[in-house]
Amino acid sequence: MDEFREHEILLPSWISKIPSEMAESRLFIISCFIAGLIGILTIAYTAFQWRRNINLSWMKAIARSKKNPKARNKVPVALHKWVLEAVSRGKSLNCCVCLKSMSPSQALGPMVACDTFIHRCRICGAAAHLGCSSNAHKDCKCVSMVGFENVIHQWAVRWTEVTDQPDETSYCSYCEDPCSGSFLGGSPIWCCLWCQRLVHVDCHSSMSSETGDICDLGPFRRLILSPLFVKELNRASSGGFLSSITHGANEIASSVRATIRSQSKKQKQSNDTSADTGDSNGIGDASTESTADTHQTVNGSHRVEESNNGSINAGGADQHQDGDAVKKLESKPSFKSSSSVDQNDESHIMGLKQRYELIDLPPDARPLLVFINKKSGAQRGDSLRQRLNMLLNPVQVFELSSKHGPEMGLYLFRRVPHFRILVCGGDGTVGWVLNAIDKQNFVSPPPVAILPAGTGNDLARVLSWGGGLGSVERQGGLCTVLSHIEYAAVTILDRWKVAILNQPGKQLQPPKFMNNYLGVGCDAKVALEIHNLREENPDKFYNQFMNKVLYAREGAKSIMDRTFADFPWQIRVEVDGVEIEVPEDAEGILVANIGSYMGGVDLWRNEDETYDNFDPQSMHDKILEVVSISGTWHLGKLQVGLSRARRLAQGQSIKIQLFAALPVQIDGEPWSQQPCTLTISHHGQAFMLKRATEEPLGHAAAIITDVLENAETNRVITALQKRALLQEMALRLS
Repeated sequence: MDEFREHEILLPSWISKIPSEMAESRLFIISCFIAGLIGILTIAYTAFQWRRNINLSWMKAIARSKKNPKARNKVPVALHKWVLEAVSRGKSLNCCVCLKSMSPSQALGPMVACDTFIHRCRICGAAAHLGCSSNAHKDCKCVSMVGFENVIHQWAVRWTEVTDQPDETSYCSYCEDPCSGSFLGGSPIWCCLWCQRLVHVDCHSSMSSETGDICDLGPFRRLILSPLFVKELNRASSGGFLSSITHGANEIASSVRATIRSQSKKQKQSNDTSADTGDSNGIGDASTESTADTHQTVNGSHRVEESNNGSINAGGADQHQDGDAVKKLESKPSFKSSSSVDQNDESHIMGLKQRYELIDLPPDARPLLVFINKKSGAQRGDSLRQRLNMLLNPVQVFELSSKHGPEMGLYLFRRVPHFRILVCGGDGTVGWVLNAIDKQNFVSPPPVAILPAGTGNDLARVLSWGGGLGSVERQGGLCTVLSHIEYAAVTILDRWKVAILNQPGKQLQPPKFMNNYLGVGCDAKVALEIHNLREENPDKFYNQFMNKVLYAREGAKSIMDRTFADFPWQIRVEVDGVEIEVPEDAEGILVANIGSYMGGVDLWRNEDETYDNFDPQSMHDKILEVVSISGTWHLGKLQVGLSRARRLAQGQSIKIQLFAALPVQIDGEPWSQQPCTLTISHHGQAFMLKRATEEPLGHAAAIITDVLENAETNRVITALQKRALLQEMALRLS
C-alpha cells in the first residue's frame, strides 16, 4: 500500500488532477495561444505601418530633393491636367500632395459626396484629393521646351503602375542595378516622363554631372513629337471671365437640348425613323462608333475640360451619344463643290482653336499622330489616352468627338513633311480618319496604322494588328504596338465611293465611302437593330465581348424571320454592266473589298478551288467581290466556319437597284434605305501600315520607306514619284 502511494507521488501532477482542473488548464493553454496570436498580429501591423511611414518619408524626401536638380538644370515646369475620376478607380494610389491613401473616407453626411471623386492627371497619372490638387507641384510632363538646346530629363515619382514599360527600363540607367519600388530594395527611384528610364535618387547627382540630364526620348524617339519643336500659342481670351461663364452656359444648354432630342427620338414611330434615315443618314461618312461628347455634373456644377490642342471638350462619367451631331459634322465637308473661301474660313477657325504650333522640325522627324475614339466598342478610350500621353507627347494625341474631328490633328501636322497616323478605334473610326485625309489633298498622304478598339475590327485583322485590345495586351501592350509601327510595311487599300441615286439618276444625298464591305438585306437588318439598341441603351455596350453577345442575340431573333423571303425580286445587281442573277434562296447581298467580315469571316476564301473562273481577292487590285447569303442562320454558320458564302461575281463597277425599302450597311454602319440605285465606283487608294509578321520583311519595308522619304527631303525625287514608288513596293511586298 505504501509502495503504491510512493508511485502515485512520482506521477506528474496533471495526471492526478480531477477533470475540472484539467479543463481549466486546457482553457489556460488556449488563452495563451490566442494572446500570442494577437501579439504576432499586432507586431505585423506595427511593422506594416512602420514600413508605410518609411515609404512616405522616402517619397517626401524625393519631392524635396527634386527641387535642386530642377533649379540647377532649368527644367521647365508644367501644371497637372486634372480631371475628375471616381475614387473607386484610385484606391491603390496615394495623393501626390499629402501622400495619404486615396481610399474613400469613412466620414458621413455631406463629406461623403466630396469623397466620391478625386483629381487625376490625364497626362502623368498622378492623383490628388480635391482639396489638395491646387497645392500640387508643377512637375507634370512639359509638352513644350522651345528655346532649349536639348530635351532635359523630367524625373518624377511613379505615382501609378506603368503597364507599358520597356524591358530594359527596369534597371537604373546609371548603375544598371535593378530598381525596386520598396524601401527595402535600396534607394528610391525616379522615372523620366519622356524616355521612361529609371534612376536611383542616390545615382542622380552623379548621372547629372556626367550627362547634364540630357534625354534622348528613349526607344521611341522617332515616333515622339519632340517638345523642342512644340510652341505654345498664348492666345488671350476675348471675353475673360464673362466669356467663360457664357461658354459654360452654352455647354449646359447644349446638353439639355441633346437630352430632349434623345427623348423625342425614342417616341418616334418606326415608319418616321425609316423615312428620316432614307434622306439624311450619312453614316458611311461618319465614324463607326458614336463619338458624342460627354457631360458630367459633380455636386451641381458642370465641368468643362480643356483638351491638349486648345479646344474645349466636355468630359465626365455620364456619357450621352449624340448621333445627329456626328452626322452634321461629317456631312458638311463631304460636298466637293465647296468654295476655296469657305475652306480658308474653316482653316482660319481651326487655327484659332489651336493651342500649339509645330516649328522648325528636322527633316528626319517621323512623329506619330494619334486619334482615339473613346466611344469605340471596347470603351477604353480614357485608359488608352492616358497610357499614350505617358509614352508620347500629349500634343500628338487627339480625342475624336462630335465637335472635334481628325481635322484638328491634321491641321497641327500640316507642315510636317513625313509622319504616320495611329487610329485607336473600330473600322468606322478608320474610315472617318481616311475621309479627313482625303480632304487635305496630300500629294503623298501619311500611312495609317490601327489599334483595334472596336467590335469587329475587320480592317485591323487584315492588316495583322489583331482582332481586339485583348490580343494587343497579350503581345506586350502599347510598347510593342509602337515598335511594330516603326517597322511596319506600307501597303495599299482600295477605297470606293457609293452614290445613292433616284430613278432619274439624281443624287439623293452626299456620297458615302466604303473601305471594307457593303451589305444589303438580312445582315444589314441585324446591324441596324444593334445600332438602334446602342442609341437607346448605350450603357449595354461597355466592352467588346458584350457587344458580340448582343450581336449574337439579335441575330438569333431573326433566324425564324422570313422578312426577306422576296429579296431576290426586290433587288437587281449589275457588275461591269452585266446583270447578275440573284439566287432564289438569297436573303442578302454582300460586296467585299477585304478578306474579313463580321469579326474575321472570310467570305471569298482564296484557297477555295471549287471556283475556277474567279481570281483571288485582294484589297488593292481595284476589284470588288460580290457574294450572297441565305439568311441569318447562314450568317451564324459562316461565323463558326461551318458554311461558306456563294460567289456571284467580280468587277470594278457595281450597281444595285432597290425596288423596296431595305436595310443597307457600309463598314458596319447601317440605315434603312428607300427604293433607289446604289452605284459603287473606285474612289482612290490609301496608304496603310501592315504589321510585318516576318521580321526581315518588316525591317526591309521600313528601311525602303525611310530611304524614299529621305530622298524626297533631299529633293532627289518628288512627292509624286515617292508615292508611285511606295505603291509599287506595297504591291510587290504583298
